[in-house]
Amino acid sequence: MIDLDLLDDDQRVAATAPRGPVCILAGAGTGKTRTITYRIAHLIDQGHTSPNRVLAVTFTSRAAGEMRDRLRTMGIGGVQARTFHAAALRQLRYFWPQVAGDLPWRLLDNKFPLVARAAHSAGLSSNKETVRDLLGEIEWAKATLITPETYADKVDDYHRTPPVEAKKVGEVFRMYEDAKTSSEGMLLDFDDLLLHVAGALENAPAVAEEFRSQYRTFLVDEYQDVTPLQQRVLEAWLGERDDLTVVGDANQTIYSFTGATPNYLLNFSRTYPNATVVKLQRDYRSTPEITHLANTVIGQAKGRVAGTRLELQGMREHGPQPTFNAYDDEPTEAREVAGKILSLLNEGVPAREIAVLYRINAQSAAFEQALADAGILYQVRGGEGFFKRPEIREAINSLISVARRTDPGESPVAVARAAFAPLGLTPTEPQGAQARERWQTLGALVDLIEQIERSGEASTLNDVLASLQRRAESKQPPSVDGVTLASLHAAKGLEWDAVFLVGLVENTLPISHAVKAGDEQIEEERRLFYVGVTRARIHLHLSWALARQEGGNKSRKRSRFLDGIAPELEVEKSPERLKRAKSCRVCGFPLDTPAEKSLGRHEDCELGYNEDVFFALKQWRLSESKQFGQPAFMVFTDATLMSIAEAMPRNATELLDISGIGPAKVDNYGEGVLEVLNRFR
Repeated sequence: MIDLDLLDDDQRVAATAPRGPVCILAGAGTGKTRTITYRIAHLIDQGHTSPNRVLAVTFTSRAAGEMRDRLRTMGIGGVQARTFHAAALRQLRYFWPQVAGDLPWRLLDNKFPLVARAAHSAGLSSNKETVRDLLGEIEWAKATLITPETYADKVDDYHRTPPVEAKKVGEVFRMYEDAKTSSEGMLLDFDDLLLHVAGALENAPAVAEEFRSQYRTFLVDEYQDVTPLQQRVLEAWLGERDDLTVVGDANQTIYSFTGATPNYLLNFSRTYPNATVVKLQRDYRSTPEITHLANTVIGQAKGRVAGTRLELQGMREHGPQPTFNAYDDEPTEAREVAGKILSLLNEGVPAREIAVLYRINAQSAAFEQALADAGILYQVRGGEGFFKRPEIREAINSLISVARRTDPGESPVAVARAAFAPLGLTPTEPQGAQARERWQTLGALVDLIEQIERSGEASTLNDVLASLQRRAESKQPPSVDGVTLASLHAAKGLEWDAVFLVGLVENTLPISHAVKAGDEQIEEERRLFYVGVTRARIHLHLSWALARQEGGNKSRKRSRFLDGIAPELEVEKSPERLKRAKSCRVCGFPLDTPAEKSLGRHEDCELGYNEDVFFALKQWRLSESKQFGQPAFMVFTDATLMSIAEAMPRNATELLDISGIGPAKVDNYGEGVLEVLNRFR
């Protein structure tokens, strides 16, 4: 017998609901996996089904494995818990001879070459980004049950912007499908697995009878992200039966670009009028402070999905309030986040329980650099580190080629923009998703080069290349015990004790192409923000930068999703302030006289540190950087040296209390810093 007392009241209602259609609306952190496994166990325990007649479908292999492990812990084995594609592959291998006889087939594990050839035949570019965009569009069309013949007519109905002319996409789609069939047999991609399984069950009565006699009970997790193709397979599995349990949260629908739609979840009680519908709203993951913010974020949602939102109830003990911070620029934001992470590490929060989440992968560069400078181990989830990305390696190689020729005679930034133009850095943001990501990443590299040039670290192209090489080599290797860097999409389904949501500015969140697309896409961006908020258990820090580069024009606006949530911050009240190079380094306001500009501050603005100490620390830093052949900022930034001069720490422990200084920095440079400070005591 299973112990139902381990469930809360709502979970128990869901787990013990009568055999038949059940819809569980489960908010973030409300124990949906526990509820699903207990429902399966209860149905088996009551004799309504047997383990080998249950098929549970999840969206990731990790979730399927977790479900199987939990069931085994409860003494239940034999339940099939798989992803849609894994289940379809297993079924197709079994039923193929009954459907296609001796016709051979094999799984196509790399679609890229076929799509590239089709693109070339259609007169389109076959570069990586174009092909990947076409491949993504074909996958979306198949998931949405759109054929090559109907693509051009249907794409407008979905308010979708194709990467190239719609007719050309349809042409490439058709040639791709044709190329998979030859005299040697058939190649099937992952979407074909679902199409053929659905077709077999719909059109071969013997296959349908055998399958439906085997599987009687079905459960589908993350039902808000089901595509029309997956729903077609599910309906083929069920036939006329209704022994179905679905679990989902429309507020976490963030994959519409792949064809996913929450409509099947929203319409469940209409499809099955006798369905049991249960809401899980007790959040066991996050503190009440975080759930309150999450409820406020999603409470501003518009449209049909908003009408089904769940009101999370934080069940953990109270914790710290979420913090909101605006910074002058992205490098400052990254350094401050690194400093806060050091504080959490010193408080005993494990590095693996800390995450920095951003909207696009191109945002990771500044945070990778800041964490490396602070001696903090990190791992990039769902993508490669900035300098390991193919487009970055290609771009740097193009700069190396330019540098081998005669001196270009222009600033490194201008050279980089010209060199990257053929690689995809167009004057305006492109349409395709892959081209857009490449454009953003190349733009981030140009910004980094501009930062290097402005700081005085390098003035020639060769110097810039050397600086980029040093930065690439300084990165800490990925570690399972490191801080996680991830995009918001990659963070779905995960959770950490501490989460930093960064880069919360307009045209990044919501992303610029969503702003252009209109309300529906903006609302999906809001849900993505909500997903980010609900990843945090205890600590949640939200931040944004008013300028991209140090000294840049502070013209950025905070994300609209913060309206009515985050207070107006002091740094935001004067966006018209002059660039930092012409501003007082104490108060931040403009400098008027040449003398003030030379001094770097107003005469009546007193520094919080001894300038002689600061100068001595800079001299020591210069000596260290020359000795080890690395730029000065990689020893300590000016901001960190100012903090040291102000705090005047007496030992390694007090050094660790300073933002931007971690154990690695203390080990490498602590003795030298303290020796300099002792001269002024």
